[in-house]
Amino acid sequence: MIGKLTGRVDYVAEDHALIEAGGVGYVVQCSRRTLAGLKQGAVAALYTEFLVRQDLMQLYGFPTLAEREWHRLLTSVQGVGAKVALAVLGGLGPEAVGRAIALGDVGAIRAAPGVGPKLAQRIVNELKEKAPAVMALGAAAARPAMVVAPQAVEAPPAPEAEAAAAPAAGESRAGAQADALSALVNLGYAYGEAAAAVATAAAQAPDAAPEALIRAALRALAPGG
Repeated sequence: MIGKLTGRVDYVAEDHALIEAGGVGYVVQCSRRTLAGLKQGAVAALYTEFLVRQDLMQLYGFPTLAEREWHRLLTSVQGVGAKVALAVLGGLGPEAVGRAIALGDVGAIRAAPGVGPKLAQRIVNELKEKAPAVMALGAAAARPAMVVAPQAVEAPPAPEAEAAAAPAAGESRAGAQADALSALVNLGYAYGEAAAAVATAAAQAPDAAPEALIRAALRALAPGG
C-alpha cells in the first residue's frame, strides 16, 4: 500500500496532479484546496490512500494526516464516495469539517458539491460521535507532509532559520483545540459534548490559546451556559 508519496510535480490538472517519483509518474486525485498548493516543477509530499475496486484503481493525496483521516471517515458513510469526500474537504478544509460535524451544522456540509440535504444530515448523524477521535489527533496530524520549492531541495535552509520559523497557523490552532479537547475529556466530559464546546469556542476565537478555549468551553458546558 502506498501511504506517502514524495516527488516533483509534473503538472496540476482540475482534479488531479501528476507527481514523478523514482522515474514513475503517479496520477494523484486531490481536492481543489490541495491542488491549489501544488506548483509545477516543485517537490511535494502527500499522504496517500490507494483505493482498489473491481474496475478502478485510484490514488488520493492529502497534505496532512488529519485530512486523510477525515477522508477515510467521510467515505465510511453510505453514499459518500471518494470524490464527494474530496469535495467536502476541498470546500471546507479539515478543521471546518470537524467543527461542522461536532456542531451538527448540516448547512455547512450541504454546501459541498454533490452533497444534498439528506446526505449532509446522514454525514452529521453518523460521524458526530466518531469525529472527536480525529479532532483529538492534534497538531502532529495537522502538520504538512512537506511542500517545498525546487531550490529548497538544492539549498536547504540554515538550521538557525529553520529553528526560528514560526509554526503554521493551522497547526497552532489544531494543537490548541486538541489540547482543550483532551483537558475536557480528562475532566470527565463525554467526547461529543466536549468537542462541540471546543468547536464553539474556537469559532468565536480562532487564535485562542488552549487555556482560553478551555475556559470558554467550560462556560458553554455549564448548566444554563
